[in-house]
Amino acid sequence: MKTILKILLLSLFFTSCKTENLLVSKKPVVDQAAFLYDSTYQYKIRVDDKLSISVWGEDNLSVGSVYGIYDSNEVYGKWLMVDTNGSIEIPKIGPTIVVNKTIPELREELRTALKKWLVNPIVDIKVLNKEITILGEVKNPNTIKIDKDHVTLFEMISKSGGFDFYANLKSIKILRQVGTTVKITNLDLTNDNDIVNTNIQLHPGDVVIVPSKKNKEFDKRIATIIPLTTTITSAAILIGLF
Repeated sequence: MKTILKILLLSLFFTSCKTENLLVSKKPVVDQAAFLYDSTYQYKIRVDDKLSISVWGEDNLSVGSVYGIYDSNEVYGKWLMVDTNGSIEIPKIGPTIVVNKTIPELREELRTALKKWLVNPIVDIKVLNKEITILGEVKNPNTIKIDKDHVTLFEMISKSGGFDFYANLKSIKILRQVGTTVKITNLDLTNDNDIVNTNIQLHPGDVVIVPSKKNKEFDKRIATIIPLTTTITSAAILIGLF
């Protein structure tokens, strides 16, 4: 019985040691150029973005207006989707290329166009589908809606409930699509000298991955081994009594 017990424990132990965390790279990836803080950063409109356009006092020129009778909520309201050509159909103005433009740039362009009919048009534009995804060892992994350009890593971690017990703070990953390529960086939040991790600025569309420590699977297996060994030990004692 002792031999069986030893074999069982050893097999479970080595199996747990072989468990790999697929979210942790064997080699750190650092792409500092793409992730350094930029105080001048402004979001640029992308294909498939959902836009609301509000013209003060002109509901007939607005789509999803925050001023008038229309709801600008992405789920229930009205909005314009940027098509594959990078354009939208704006009331009275017509087809307009908007892709790769910042909100201030597009706002000024629409104000200029609307001056044909309005003396001093007040225009507001919102991108309704700006979001950041947090995955892994946080209290509430989720896709979080954001309504501003400048958000930080710790701000988003806080909105996801904070780090979980098994969060591996030495290997946080951030994925960011830049054009047709995906930039990746690894952050060590325990290293004060790591320039990249100084409350890094996140952009809409970023994906943050918080991997687990390697001992998570081992701890889970230990939790199942202890009751099992207790059962085996009890059985051994009973067999000895007979």
